[in-house]
Amino acid sequence: MTQNPTALTLRLLTVNTHKGFTALNRRFILHELRDAVRHVSADIVFLQEVMGAHEVHSSQVADWPDAPHYEFLADSMWKDFAYGRNAVYPEGHHGNAVLSKFPIVRYDNCDVSVEGPEKRGLLHCVLDVPAFHREVHAICVHLGLRESHRDEQLRLLCQRIDHEVPPDAPLFIAGDFNDWRLRAHARLARCAGLHEVFVESEGQAARTFPARWPLLRLDRIYVRNAQVTRPFKLPRRPWTHLSDHAPLAAEVAL
Repeated sequence: MTQNPTALTLRLLTVNTHKGFTALNRRFILHELRDAVRHVSADIVFLQEVMGAHEVHSSQVADWPDAPHYEFLADSMWKDFAYGRNAVYPEGHHGNAVLSKFPIVRYDNCDVSVEGPEKRGLLHCVLDVPAFHREVHAICVHLGLRESHRDEQLRLLCQRIDHEVPPDAPLFIAGDFNDWRLRAHARLARCAGLHEVFVESEGQAARTFPARWPLLRLDRIYVRNAQVTRPFKLPRRPWTHLSDHAPLAAEVAL
């Protein structure tokens, strides 16, 4: 694949933060997670299951930050961030977040919950990438556990792309798709011309769940109007104990 030497290269990272706890909620590891996320040095970070607030944990868990988790993770490295509150309960709320080294000029959290207790959203951010002189669209996704719910959520995602994203604009979609049957690839290619970075480069999506012994290909990075230059799975350590999902990263060129 020929690369344009003048192209702008961006690094993308997606990770399910599991609300800042290890698998089975045995230990609070948000500080370690922040160090690991910073080490990747991504330009755009897509976060799922990120805690916005929790009154009980904030008073009982040692080292619980004063700021919302997405703001704590952004720290001084990502000056712009957006949060989409999806699940709300008496103690607090959590949802998706995007951290960006570029200005987020606007964002919208689209509720794609179907029925039942699962609350899901699509966090759609529009970024101003100065060196590119064009807006870039980034959508953080966390789809439902039931296939019928995912089918409807993918329909709503395609609808949003069709209505809100110009056909020639760079578009990145990343997150936890819970799509263990791999149905999203064809659906997103057909409705929106999206391609998954690992499928395009390696022939199949990366195994990401469970993080310690990945079997299922649940997490994805899809792109449109961008060239995939280097997708990469991150080293097992320290990530295997930082979430129940392995993170994914990729470099793309505009």
